[in-house]
Amino acid sequence: MSNQIHLAAQYLATASISFLSKKDDDSHTNLGFNKEKGYLETWPLNDRGCKITFDYLNFALHWVANNTVRLSLSLDKKTHREILNWLESLTTSLGIKTPYTYKLHYELPYDTLTDDYVFEKPSDSILQELLQNRILAHKVLEKTLNTSSLESDIRIWPHHFDSGAFAQLKDKAGVAIGLGMAIPDSTHNDYYFYISGYKGHDSLDTATFNPLSLGEWKNEGFKGAVLSISGIDEEKGVTFFKEAISTYKN
Repeated sequence: MSNQIHLAAQYLATASISFLSKKDDDSHTNLGFNKEKGYLETWPLNDRGCKITFDYLNFALHWVANNTVRLSLSLDKKTHREILNWLESLTTSLGIKTPYTYKLHYELPYDTLTDDYVFEKPSDSILQELLQNRILAHKVLEKTLNTSSLESDIRIWPHHFDSGAFAQLKDKAGVAIGLGMAIPDSTHNDYYFYISGYKGHDSLDTATFNPLSLGEWKNEGFKGAVLSISGIDEEKGVTFFKEAISTYKN
C-alpha cells in the first residue's frame, strides 16, 4: 500500500510542473516535508506563498495559504479523474492562469494511472509507519548536516521518492556527497539510508573502504553505503552517516 503515497505525491509534482518555472536540475518538482504536521508540500505556487500538500495520516490533499488549510480532498475511494477535476477546478477558481495538467516527464515503477484508478486509504498503522520513516529521515539528515557543518536543503524527489540532501565537503576539494533515505528498490528491499560520494558526475569507488560499524559499503551498480532503517533510531542513523562522511574525507 506504500505505492499509494508515492502515487499521491505525483499530484504535488505535477502542480509544480504546471505552475513553476522549469529548472535544469528538475528541483522545481521536488517536495518539502513538514515533520510537525506530517505533510509533503510543494514549493510556493504563487506570490502569496500558497502550496498544495499531502497529509499522510488523513490521506488527503490540502490547499494551504498563509500556513492555514483552506480546502481539502480526501483521496480515499476517489478516482484519478475525480482528483484531477478537483485540482483543475481549484486552480481555476484561484485565478491561476496557467492550466493544471497531469503530465510527468519521468517514469514511475507502477502502471500509468487511468481515469478510473481508485485510491484506497492504507490502514492507520501503515500510514503511521510511513510517516515515522519520513520523520526519522528528516531528523537524521538535519542533525547530520548540522553536526558535520554541511549545507543543503532536504527535499523529497517525486521520481525515486527519496528524502535527500546533497553537499560539498568543504575540507575535501572537489568531492560532494548525496545522502538520504530511499524507498525499497533493487538496491535494498526495505526503506534504507544511503550515502554516496561524487567527484564531478562520477561516483567514488568504495572497494578499498574499511567496513562500517553500521550498514555496509556497496560497489556494484550503486557505489556507496546503505543501512536498513528497521530498528534504527536517530542516534544510530546519524552515526552511520558521520562514519561514512569521515571515510570520504579521509
